[in-house]
Amino acid sequence: MTPVGLVWHTDRGSQYAAYEHKDLLQKHGIVQSMSRKGNCWDNAVAESFFHTLKTELIYHELYETKAQANQSIFEYIEVYYNRQRMHSSNNNLSPVEYEEKMLLKETAA
Repeated sequence: MTPVGLVWHTDRGSQYAAYEHKDLLQKHGIVQSMSRKGNCWDNAVAESFFHTLKTELIYHELYETKAQANQSIFEYIEVYYNRQRMHSSNNNLSPVEYEEKMLLKETAA
């Protein structure tokens, strides 16, 4: 079951603009969010993430099953990207480290 209000942010790749993809999202009550043509900054965060995911993981793998892809992508995001990978926009901290630092600042204030 899809959570109510789920928004699917993507780049403007042809696979995301295809009617089959749009129909699938609509079938499951998912709202599609895509940058306007020529305005890549509309979804800059999503586009940056998908570019990173593709160049750091997807293009280096050959998945035989959907389950393999799901597991690989889950591990990349939850284990590496969120907990280990440094992000220049977060003062070279991982997202988890950055959030922890911000929470400590809030509780100290």
